[in-house]
Amino acid sequence: MGQDITLTPADGFELGAYRADPEGPARGGIVVIQEIFGVNVHIRDLCDRFADVGYLAVAPAVYDRFEKDFQVGYAPDDIAAGRVHKDSGNANFDNVIADVEAARLVAVEATGRVGITGFCWGGVITWAAACRLDFQAAAGYYGGGILPYVNEQPNCPTILHFGEHDDGIPLADVAEIGKAHPECDINIYDAGHGFHCDMRGSFSPHAAQVASIRTFRLFDAHVATG
Repeated sequence: MGQDITLTPADGFELGAYRADPEGPARGGIVVIQEIFGVNVHIRDLCDRFADVGYLAVAPAVYDRFEKDFQVGYAPDDIAAGRVHKDSGNANFDNVIADVEAARLVAVEATGRVGITGFCWGGVITWAAACRLDFQAAAGYYGGGILPYVNEQPNCPTILHFGEHDDGIPLADVAEIGKAHPECDINIYDAGHGFHCDMRGSFSPHAAQVASIRTFRLFDAHVATG
């Protein structure tokens, strides 16, 4: 269903992306932002799932500026490698947002209206992109680095999903985000970090299902054109 494509942001850099198109006319577009593990088999599968329900999905390979086609699994060495690139991404955050914008433009050209979702570090990018770019809806999952950007204001309806037992994201941080943004729908689940990924040991089927329902309701309400 999906295919590898090339994106060209405003600075002319070329990065890869995975694009999944629905069989019929797209109801809208979704930009999908990776975890620290790259546009791996899980992220590609999520794009395919969006396409299965009528959305065009584009996942930009935002690590391409540091290592082309970085894709790993969830072993300790994979986590360590992913964190190194995450640090590089945080140090070059404006470029990351420019790469997301290139993905948004591809989706908006094809569909007209576009949402964004992201996981882990991708949840942080989702928050910043919702504040800085022209998305119609945003759904971020367990973004542990949102606080440095908490004073920015989303330009679209935004929901956030967190795990109550996430060792890397204190509930006090989640509360601070909620206090700063009462307009955002913040959901806390009986789960840990990475609860939405069915390829990780922390996967929580119930939390993932409920979060997915809420995310699809958001996109159906604000992104879908029919």
